[in-house]
Amino acid sequence: MKGVILAGGLGTRLKPITNVTNKHLLPVYDRPMIYYPLETLAGAGLKDILIVSGPEHAGHFLHLLGSGKEFGLRLSYELQDEPGGIAQALGLAENFADNEPVAAILGDNIFEDDLSQAIRAFAADPQGAHVFLKEVSDPKRFGVAVVEGESIVEIIEKPAKPPTNLAVTGLYLYDVEVFKIIRALKPSARGELEITDVNNAYVTSGTMRYTKLKGEWTDAGTFDSLLKANLLAARRPQARRRA
Repeated sequence: MKGVILAGGLGTRLKPITNVTNKHLLPVYDRPMIYYPLETLAGAGLKDILIVSGPEHAGHFLHLLGSGKEFGLRLSYELQDEPGGIAQALGLAENFADNEPVAAILGDNIFEDDLSQAIRAFAADPQGAHVFLKEVSDPKRFGVAVVEGESIVEIIEKPAKPPTNLAVTGLYLYDVEVFKIIRALKPSARGELEITDVNNAYVTSGTMRYTKLKGEWTDAGTFDSLLKANLLAARRPQARRRA
């Protein structure tokens, strides 16, 4: 199973601090933001990881992370020439995936739960897709899942009136069909290929599974969520403690 970290975008909601660097290179407590998704994937035993970023600061990722040897990983890099949506960015990983399933994670997501068992379980039986849901207080910001029993019946992107408070977090496990689904997508009203449309394709086919998170989770795309990310990271057992 291959890993993909999606670290593109312009970070417009975090300007002016993103005027000089990529959002995913900003510090979150004691390390660059990109380290957290790396740790999530590496903790599940994934060794081959692709980082997809925009051209503006791609060299900064390479300078920071290099080949991945320091982390015991094999890192590759791909450019998303212009922001075209999360699904478009993931589509750039098709050759890298080489007919293997993928674990795709947004570069600004921090999880308190240990997700390694769920990732390994999917890698052992890579059928359909698997997402991770979290109850949130601001569901309008996210793709929201409608759940009936053990099944997701619909995912609604940034609903004005959310039917639930179950946000789809930024970690997605996909079988090899995901790239075929992405190639068939049409741009949304905002001109992007939406990851929610990818997920709903699996929902429609009845092959979407999910896990509800117990611990804290946050993205870091706004100033408020960036602050929350710092506080969450400071509580993690892996945080470096200094006298």
